[in-house]
Amino acid sequence: MSLTVQSPPSPPLSSPSSSQGRSRLRLANGSTAPSVISKLPRSFPVVRASTGSSSSLDTGLSTELDAVSTFSEIVPDTVIFDDFERFPPTAATVSSSLLLGILSLPDTIFRNAVDMALVDSSCSSLDNPELRLSCFYNKALANVGGDLTKLVPGRVSTEVDPRLAYDTHGIIGKVHDLLKMYNEINVPPERLLFKIPSTWQAIEASRLLESEGIQTHLTFVYSFAQAAAAAQAGTSVIQIFVGRIRDWARKHTGDSEIEAALNRGEDPGLALVSKAYNYIHKYGYKSKLMAAAVRNKQDLFSLLGVDYIITPLKVLQSLKESITAADERYSFVRRLSPQTATNYIFTTEELKKWDQLSLASSMGPASVELLAASLDGYVDQVKRVEELFEKIWPLPNV
Repeated sequence: MSLTVQSPPSPPLSSPSSSQGRSRLRLANGSTAPSVISKLPRSFPVVRASTGSSSSLDTGLSTELDAVSTFSEIVPDTVIFDDFERFPPTAATVSSSLLLGILSLPDTIFRNAVDMALVDSSCSSLDNPELRLSCFYNKALANVGGDLTKLVPGRVSTEVDPRLAYDTHGIIGKVHDLLKMYNEINVPPERLLFKIPSTWQAIEASRLLESEGIQTHLTFVYSFAQAAAAAQAGTSVIQIFVGRIRDWARKHTGDSEIEAALNRGEDPGLALVSKAYNYIHKYGYKSKLMAAAVRNKQDLFSLLGVDYIITPLKVLQSLKESITAADERYSFVRRLSPQTATNYIFTTEELKKWDQLSLASSMGPASVELLAASLDGYVDQVKRVEELFEKIWPLPNV
């Protein structure tokens, strides 16, 4: 049996070339975040199973990937360019971990984008070493992000320096700087998201940036309070890490939100996605919800209907290889929908207007600890990139 990939009906903005498909760079954010996010319109390719010259439409067969993709946009957790045909990405994230990967693979198609950042005169002329390295870092993000916009049809999310996580004006200033760099290479703002952690200061930055028409992507959401505050801020994309919450719950106790989910017999990570989705749709917020750290097919089946599901390649491969007959397709059930969201009952406390004090008092130990650990990991990666830049700058023969 052979598998072929068919493009979605709507034409993509651009297509990767065959030479790009041969590059072996893994676009991943390590253990801290997925490297691929979805664009707003659903355009994940339809994967059809075929035997010989017959198509799945001829035989009445399709894959589980076909079935689940009718409910949510299913996007790869990581992308290897050799896998472009198997799992074409709809969009991407440029991050510190991606830069580390590029620096470890000098022949990657993105290395020139990084080298061009290191010879940028506006950065190299800075006398302060810290400012110079920070400038190189941001220029590299924008250059690589610009290249990614030519490879994927959707939006590219750019990681904002996590060291600014508790500085609202610092985040806004950094996003404006990145936008200026993208503008210099002719990348329009509608192709961009800016990825920031879900501290109160970052949520407030998201509110102000969204009011300017700048799209934001809030990550490291581990509690309902964070998700609700982000929705009220008008954040474009809210990202919840299902598996990380589950992992915390297996090793710790004392978080009332997690304990409540467990007492209902629910997985706390899946329960948070469901609750956040119902809140967004019941009260008409514009945010799109992204479920990440999905560990297996059962997780994915439990989330059908959420806007985006970031899915590991091994799970995608299993979905793609699992063939379903026509009458089996209807066994997949949409778990989340705007219609069922109207029936969800929220407490008066949950419907409050969130502010810094109420967010801080409502975040339990799980979200506090997971947010801190996630930020530490991001900051460490940025420092490693800057250390590598310091070692290789100035470039030889330039």
